[in-house]
Amino acid sequence: MDHLWNDSPGGFHTASAPDYLPAEQLRQLQLKRLQASIGRAYDHVPQFRDRMGQRGLTPADLRSIEDLGRWPFTVKADLRDNYPFGLFASPMEDIVRLHASSGTTGKPIVVAYTRQDVQVWASVMVRAFAACGVHRGDIVQNAYGYGLFTGGLGAHYGAEALGATVVPVSGGNTERQLMVMKDFGVTVICCTPSYFLHLLERAVELGIAMPLLRVGIFGAEPWSDAMRQRIQRDSGIRAYDIYGLSEIIGPGVGIECPRQDGLHIFEDHFYPEVIDPETCQVLPDGAEGELVLTTLSKQAMPMIRYRTRDITRLMAEPCPCGRTIRRIQRISRRSDDMLIIRGVNVYPSQIESALLAVEGTLPHYQIILTRRQGLDEMEVRVEVTAEFFSDRIQALETLQTRLGKSIESTIGIRAAVRLVQPHSIQRSEGKARRVLDERDKGI
Repeated sequence: MDHLWNDSPGGFHTASAPDYLPAEQLRQLQLKRLQASIGRAYDHVPQFRDRMGQRGLTPADLRSIEDLGRWPFTVKADLRDNYPFGLFASPMEDIVRLHASSGTTGKPIVVAYTRQDVQVWASVMVRAFAACGVHRGDIVQNAYGYGLFTGGLGAHYGAEALGATVVPVSGGNTERQLMVMKDFGVTVICCTPSYFLHLLERAVELGIAMPLLRVGIFGAEPWSDAMRQRIQRDSGIRAYDIYGLSEIIGPGVGIECPRQDGLHIFEDHFYPEVIDPETCQVLPDGAEGELVLTTLSKQAMPMIRYRTRDITRLMAEPCPCGRTIRRIQRISRRSDDMLIIRGVNVYPSQIESALLAVEGTLPHYQIILTRRQGLDEMEVRVEVTAEFFSDRIQALETLQTRLGKSIESTIGIRAAVRLVQPHSIQRSEGKARRVLDERDKGI
């Protein structure tokens, strides 16, 4: 992968050239790769071939990008039903890497990579880092988990291929993370946004300054723009959102540019559609719906029309950064994260935004759902600053009332608000667990 290296820090990176392809040239490349990907899946993946047959389709029926809307979807259950290797399109002797989910909701999903797949993964991660202004000479602290989770190795390979120095610290051990960050002169941090907030809190407690850190690349969980503003205000860094999922490739499907207004999808490798999650009809650019992705170059395990469950919209208007690849709106919620409370659809990100809009709160909260006498009840526990707890009871009551009103005006229903002291809510070294749904426990 020598062609990915750049001898000069900053500026345009040669690996980013596909980000600026003329629209017609990109369209032709997408169609050519899409036809090859569908042909590969048809030839080597029995389930996909059977589903195409049920619709009377063959690879020859795909003559334009628009024809893709006739093809069947792939969903996460398909990966579990074909566990472990039933969706592979390459023989095992060509597979150089396997990753898997944690399997917390049943059997894990397994994803595979050929050597070429790993090279594509590294190249899109180079483009992601370059879009955020990361360059050769940067020191990147990679606090995503290594192992079967795709986050750690995905970021690692990309940062190395860019020419940056990688510190593979992985997740956990917060004090060591802070020591390494300070002593090594780390300039870029990669982790979940909730874990970075935990790092910031612990740094303040220990009196550790992080003067060299300038870029944070955060992903693996939905996070609101209010949380981004809090991170940037408290740390002085630029906080970028990165998007990816193991079923497609891992991190590196999309990234924000310096405009921080939507995530550019590397659509020369991952073709995006947005559908109505109820009717499954393809929606025009600009309409909000569920993101569907098709891999255009994946060899080991091509994914055709994979339903991500992420809610977003395609932004067709040109980005001032000059990239021609389309953007998606930042993903702050998923269709399967939706909570139905007293008949109202509620997303945790809405509650997060309502809380952070009120001065005095910390970005740590938990939503507890219970059911009493057949009625859903919601309590929101939110940490407040130490200054408020040292103040008068009246100040706490006023804050509690303001938070309750902010939540009600945002989601349309009332919630009980319970103020708790700093560090009362358990911290996560990975994805934050925001919701405790105890309604089925008869509590």
